[in-house]
Amino acid sequence: MDITIHTTFLPHDDPEASLTFYRDTLGFEVRSDVGQGTMRWITVGPPGQPGTSILLAPPAADPGITEDERRTIQQMMAKGTYGWILLATRDLDGVFRKVRAGDAEVVQEPTEQVYGVRDCAFRDPAGNLVRIQEVR
Repeated sequence: MDITIHTTFLPHDDPEASLTFYRDTLGFEVRSDVGQGTMRWITVGPPGQPGTSILLAPPAADPGITEDERRTIQQMMAKGTYGWILLATRDLDGVFRKVRAGDAEVVQEPTEQVYGVRDCAFRDPAGNLVRIQEVR
């Protein structure tokens, strides 16, 4: 089989803040931006990697979600336990400095983990956990 990861989903509750974070802080390119107000679906991805994207989407837009589920999603987002992603870079310290300068909530500074990777973690504007591993 020939299967690739094409797009992953992360929720947002403020499309402008998420767009600023992923485009301006992380340097991702905007591939599409549809909808209006808080009901926007924004696709971003790393330059030079057109086959890999992140869809920033309103978390409770699915018409099949109940009001109880919608409240649970909102509560989990507020706690930072709903969405997360793992990224990688060759320059972990440089990326960390840039993200910190952008006022992201730092969860963990660059650390050598006991399981053999060096990484850091922070939260995006929607509370999603973003971990970045150093590529060696």
